[in-house]
Amino acid sequence: MSTTLPSTTDATFAADVLASDLPVLVDFTASWCGPCRMVTPVLEQLAEAERDRLRVVQLDVDANPEVTRAYHVLGMPTMSLFRDGEVVTTIVGARPRAAIDRALEPHLAAL
Repeated sequence: MSTTLPSTTDATFAADVLASDLPVLVDFTASWCGPCRMVTPVLEQLAEAERDRLRVVQLDVDANPEVTRAYHVLGMPTMSLFRDGEVVTTIVGARPRAAIDRALEPHLAAL
């Protein structure tokens, strides 16, 4: 997956996501997933625009089955927003930027 978004793994997930001071949007993705490739540029734009309020990371579901299973990810792309170590919202399927912004904003408004 060639992207500018940082990756997280089963081994680094707790430090990268659960212990983060900022909310973290985890993009559960796979190299073979067409809709995942379509949403990546949107997430890169979001990561740049919201860098002071939000981190965006990708997790390859094929290479990281433990986290994928733990959060019951069954379809891709799945984007889960973690805040203080807990999932506060999940978006399933490729969505336009406006829809992603609407889903995330209530959880970022206080930041």
